[in-house]
Amino acid sequence: MKKQPNIVYFLVDDMGYGDASCLNPDGKIKTPNIDRLAREGMIFADAHSSSAVCSPSRYSILTGRYNWRSTLQKGIVEVYGDPLIAGDRLTVPGFLKQHGYHTACIGKWHLGMGWDFEIDKDIFCPHPSYGAPDTEGESRRQATPVKRAAWRQAFSKPTTGGPTTRGFDYYFGVDIPNWPPYCFIENDRTVGTPSEWLPDRLLGDNQASIAGPAMPYWHFEQLLPTWAWKADAYIKERAEADEPFFLYLPMTSPHTPLSVNKQFIGKSGLNNLYADLVIETDDVFGRVLDSLEKHGVADNTLVVFASDNGCAHYIGAHEDGRGNFEFAMERQGHFPSARYRGYKSDAWDGGHRIPFVARWPNVIKPGGTCNQIVCLSDLMATCADIVGDTLPPSAGEDSVSMLALFHGAGISGRSTIVHHSIDGKFAIRDGRWKLVLCPGSGGWTLNDAEAAKAGLPLLQLYDMESDPGEKNNLQSEHKDKVKELLSMLKRQIADGRSTPGLRQQNDVPVDIWKLDSMPGADTTALDDY
Repeated sequence: MKKQPNIVYFLVDDMGYGDASCLNPDGKIKTPNIDRLAREGMIFADAHSSSAVCSPSRYSILTGRYNWRSTLQKGIVEVYGDPLIAGDRLTVPGFLKQHGYHTACIGKWHLGMGWDFEIDKDIFCPHPSYGAPDTEGESRRQATPVKRAAWRQAFSKPTTGGPTTRGFDYYFGVDIPNWPPYCFIENDRTVGTPSEWLPDRLLGDNQASIAGPAMPYWHFEQLLPTWAWKADAYIKERAEADEPFFLYLPMTSPHTPLSVNKQFIGKSGLNNLYADLVIETDDVFGRVLDSLEKHGVADNTLVVFASDNGCAHYIGAHEDGRGNFEFAMERQGHFPSARYRGYKSDAWDGGHRIPFVARWPNVIKPGGTCNQIVCLSDLMATCADIVGDTLPPSAGEDSVSMLALFHGAGISGRSTIVHHSIDGKFAIRDGRWKLVLCPGSGGWTLNDAEAAKAGLPLLQLYDMESDPGEKNNLQSEHKDKVKELLSMLKRQIADGRSTPGLRQQNDVPVDIWKLDSMPGADTTALDDY
């Protein structure tokens, strides 16, 4: 009997749809290894993350459930945050383990580790946005004996809610690359004990970076090479075993810090470290593909390449010293979101339309393109189809199998998809129509409070076939379609699922409007709905 296929899921961090050259021929960044996968497999041209930001999308990948059904209604898991995935929830690796798979995660987690210590912000993450004003000046950034003693005690304990408690047999990685602790974590323990304060020069002007405890000589350039050789070692080990494997490879790039290894600096030709880091990330992906070939398992391995959300608007903004993102890449003719509007964080498509390519020899016909809607949450139902099992009612509530699409036969069971922004703003897509439930972007590109104050409509309706750039708001001309989509969204929220099956409960009440984030907005138009 033929062994079940191995599954390698390579997830990049903050890479835009237009950053993959196979999806954006007019782009200036070349990604030969992603392009290779596209030639040997299938491009999914209408693929989306469930959220326009990191932690929520990762939640959906591993649970098959929309992120807004969880306790996290906006934003991301905070520094040293509690586990977002409930301990009793079935995950993709947990499900595959039931079917004889060995499961591993190598790279970035950012779903909460469950650190077993009380977080003193002065000791573990002094940062103004976390309630620790810099009143001590330079002394705050010193590894004092008191701090080192606290770190020894804290990091000697195992984490209580990391990957190995959520279905993975093995884990090696970092929690969040630009947040403390600055060290590797293997299974449920840090590799060594952080004993130094990460030098400010390593953080530079990287967005959202937080200083804190670090291993001696820690540097960000080591991360990508480490993921590559760890993946190779794991693939070699599992190729010699009888059981299939699931390898989840969530990269730390091209997210900030923009720490590019020397041989890739300037390789993009755009004078932009983000573009160079995309090229280095593509190189790591190529090394993983080579590992599968070298160890003789490529022919029986499903490989998926995807991004957790769109490109961040601030990437490369320091290039002109004025926070001008357009100057950095767009004025040079490279558009990270391609023809789509918005960036990471947004309910507009640039926030969540992602590069998504899959290869499965002898199953997926090489060189194809699928234009049907797919979502990162669809991995769980796809895995269930692959192993020939049915998910329990309380798992994969928003997951639709892609297996028929892999075979090139039939159509997907997914006709709708719900999008979610960093501010918790909703959008719903049904075929060609997309309804956005806010006046701005739902994120950083166009602040909703400012958009409402400027008198922009509180609802946006777009025909994504004729207007993929979301420029022409049709909500006033198609009020019946608005009502239809609103009703559909409310039903999916109330049912606790968007797929057929027994009704489930969301973890917390879900507010689709979030009007408190737009004080003074004229809401009279919503009376019609």
